[in-house]
Amino acid sequence: MPLRAVRQRRKLSMTSLIDVIFLLLLFFMLSSTFSKFAEVEVQAASGGGQPTGDQALAFLRATPEGLSLNGTALGVDELPQRLRDLQAGKPLVLLVNLNAEVDAQAMTDILVAVRGIPDLAVSVMGAS
Repeated sequence: MPLRAVRQRRKLSMTSLIDVIFLLLLFFMLSSTFSKFAEVEVQAASGGGQPTGDQALAFLRATPEGLSLNGTALGVDELPQRLRDLQAGKPLVLLVNLNAEVDAQAMTDILVAVRGIPDLAVSVMGAS
């Protein structure tokens, strides 16, 4: 009876398995992080529109140094309450003027701060 050659088993390499698990973990962590971002609605200001008489207007200027609402300096955290005070029961149109050096994160902070205010229309003007 001929002897069969006994094939020796190779040892399992755990390195490739750990690499695959790590890559899957990284992928799912990144995909769950990006799914938490919210959408922010932006309306561009356009000329020619006539405001109705029952609307209040406010002008917000954003610069790298900070914000000013109708010429008065304030912080992003103060903005919602100040806008509610300006509304006085009427719809409010907020015109936002962004300085050319203001980054997108600052604009997003402004829009997120004011999005919970009812009867508020935000129009973003071009950079100055």
